[in-house]
Amino acid sequence: MSENKSDHKSPSKFECLGLSNTILKVLDSIGYETPSPIQEQCITLLLNGEDIIGQAQTGTGKTAAFALPLLDKIDLNIKAPQLLILTPTRELAIQVSEAVQTYARGMKGFHVLPIYGGQSYDIQLRPLKRGVHAIVGTPGRVMDHIKKGTLKLDKLKSFVLDEADEMLKMGFIDDIKWVMQRIPEQRQIALFSATMPNIIKKVAEQFLNQPKIVKIKTKTETATTITQKYCMVGGLSQKLDALTRILEVTTFDAMIIFVRTKTLTVELAEKLSARGFSAEAINGDIQQNQRERIITDYKKGKIDILIATDVAARGLDVERISHVVNYDIPQDAESYVHRIGRTGRAGRKGDAILFVSSRERRMLSTIERITRQKITPIELPSAKIINAKRIEIFKQNIAQTINNQNLSIFEKLVSEFQQENSEIETSKISAALAFIAQGNEPLLLSEKESNFGGNRTLKEEKIIPTKADPLKDFPKIPMCRYKIEVGNNNNVKPGNILGAIANKADMDSEYIGSIQIFDHFSTIDLPDEMPSEVFKVLKKTVVCGKRLNIVELTEKNNKATIGGRVEKRNFGRGKFSKDKNNNQRRSKNYHSKSKRDDKYSRKPKFSR
Repeated sequence: MSENKSDHKSPSKFECLGLSNTILKVLDSIGYETPSPIQEQCITLLLNGEDIIGQAQTGTGKTAAFALPLLDKIDLNIKAPQLLILTPTRELAIQVSEAVQTYARGMKGFHVLPIYGGQSYDIQLRPLKRGVHAIVGTPGRVMDHIKKGTLKLDKLKSFVLDEADEMLKMGFIDDIKWVMQRIPEQRQIALFSATMPNIIKKVAEQFLNQPKIVKIKTKTETATTITQKYCMVGGLSQKLDALTRILEVTTFDAMIIFVRTKTLTVELAEKLSARGFSAEAINGDIQQNQRERIITDYKKGKIDILIATDVAARGLDVERISHVVNYDIPQDAESYVHRIGRTGRAGRKGDAILFVSSRERRMLSTIERITRQKITPIELPSAKIINAKRIEIFKQNIAQTINNQNLSIFEKLVSEFQQENSEIETSKISAALAFIAQGNEPLLLSEKESNFGGNRTLKEEKIIPTKADPLKDFPKIPMCRYKIEVGNNNNVKPGNILGAIANKADMDSEYIGSIQIFDHFSTIDLPDEMPSEVFKVLKKTVVCGKRLNIVELTEKNNKATIGGRVEKRNFGRGKFSKDKNNNQRRSKNYHSKSKRDDKYSRKPKFSR
């Protein structure tokens, strides 16, 4: 295999690549001026009849890189499939098919057909009988049509394998080989993959004829037009609260939220809809006609938020997507790149937000290393910020209603009420009407409400250095109360404290108890029997520019209630045995991870 690498030389025009005037006119009409690096290399090679392997990240324009030159090779007089493109998902098949149809706008009589599972065979059989020039399909449905004899490949000139590495992840490798074994010996193949696993290399060696490798050199794996941020969160309830707060204060056109499971797409969509957001779920279990309706409404602006799994969103390219939220952190860095690639395309700006729990910090570091970009931490908006935004929207709604609605009947009713109750001021009547319109849901958040609970600004003299209560969700975990030297005077928030301790101690936020913030210091309840090395790390941890200098507040040799029974235990730092093996055992228990698949299992992490 010979290899071509793009070093981002001075860009050339499409006219210089050898494309026909028919294709060039279409490109001019849709505003394409300069080819991307992958297009510049692939178009020339494919027009020369070479087999190619293209390695490039999502959003680099690879669809045009293979579609433009291969369309130029189609004979419109032959009403049989001459171009076959395999894609991993239905969404990508539809998108590629639409792109091919656009590029072939000047080719009179040209027909392209997407074929994929979930759609009626009759819809696909009629065009196949009439004759189509190009097929874009998923492996399973393409195999079905070949087996039934409804898709004949004897006239095939070109074959494209798109997103090969993703097909490998989805278990399509055997299906791909089966299809490629049935295409004519004399044909041209283009294989595209963001990564090149060994299995994909073997497929290329088996089926491609001395392929040229086109590898695009980039300084980073993610588009520089995307602003990347992350937010430290705890369990499911904290994620939902964090997402709701972000949505309330963020101005966005369209947003896509990625989760791991199909079930969660539906649950999250329902919860966001209940909170007044226009949200829909998309996953593999939703009927195809409903999926297509949702995506159409999403593109037209009838839906603002799409909650999706990785597979369901594959190939989704909607210009109005301004924000991507990784509600669940992806399994690998490549998936992260694909996810945030839904925004910031074609030079547009986009924002990507990643939710990270303490146990997922290693994956965050991996993502930063592979993408070669630092992801900026953000704090959740405070109740004060959210309330300011709600008040602003409240006033805007009043102004819009006055300007756009016929209020004559209501003006009459209010006027009659005021005449009958002259002692009541007009402002009071307006406030009552606003209260009725608001319903049971409070308009403003409590200023004392914290992001993670416990932002109580009590006076210093009210703190009592006694034992800490066990965690509500983990009643058998012994807790200890500590004092830290950072408080209201340092503008600290509970989220700052929780995030810092979760990070430095490698502790899940579920195991951090009550946080109370005072003027000059704060208190926090943490699991007992922390290893001494962890305690030393926390003592040096800096929050809001000040070291925590954590110390115990709990009295020594006190009696604590653990799981409903009384047990005597030593609260001093001497609780760690001088026996080396015992200390190692305790440290191991503290850092041990649950082996259960459910990341939100309630299995206690701290054993005695």
